[in-house]
Amino acid sequence: MQASLLALQQRLQHVFSDPALLQRAVTHRSFSADHNERLEFLGDSVLNLAVSSLLYERLRTLPEGDLSRVRANLVKQDTLHQLALRLQLPGVLRLGEGESKSGGTQRPSILADALEALIGAVYLDAGYAQAEALVHRLFEGVAISPHMQAASKDAKTALQEWLQGRKMKLPAYRVVATLGEAHRQTFEVECAIPPLGLAERGTGGSRRAGEQAAAAAMLVTLKAKNR
Repeated sequence: MQASLLALQQRLQHVFSDPALLQRAVTHRSFSADHNERLEFLGDSVLNLAVSSLLYERLRTLPEGDLSRVRANLVKQDTLHQLALRLQLPGVLRLGEGESKSGGTQRPSILADALEALIGAVYLDAGYAQAEALVHRLFEGVAISPHMQAASKDAKTALQEWLQGRKMKLPAYRVVATLGEAHRQTFEVECAIPPLGLAERGTGGSRRAGEQAAAAAMLVTLKAKNR
């Protein structure tokens, strides 16, 4: 294994039983067909659950809606980008030549996605307890306060709260199209609420951005129907 990946394991405080998972987690789709997007999908769910358990313990008096808002602050791209920088991920990412030349190693969306992929990789390698422990270590230096609830809500969080307030299931997101060359792709994402028979689409330079755009479009539709 490369020295840079060995050093990354030390920073993660996790030695992989399956080194291929670690290598895949730091591989962008522009570099290889064996890339990190599926791990990112998995890591996103693990991250949300681990952060939820962290907040449940730390903020014992905060109600559900405010906990969701605090969590949104912690799992948003800006926060994950900063955590990725602390882990020195720019130095270990594997990117295609075009993506690398265009500054991909410093792109917040790529770094945030790689961090989620690493969490997913640890989950597959050693189970949920180890992945949760990693997430909790990552957030040790992050200030967590009930006052974070005052931060502006992103579209996905706002949509989630709208649905939860009506005792409805969370929306389903899926990538319906990926357009453009590997180093400059656009993701078209669908946001669906089956009980209401509604589906809206949005596009963005990353899966995460596409989901936010789709959620924003859904919010517009819901507000129009509920005037």
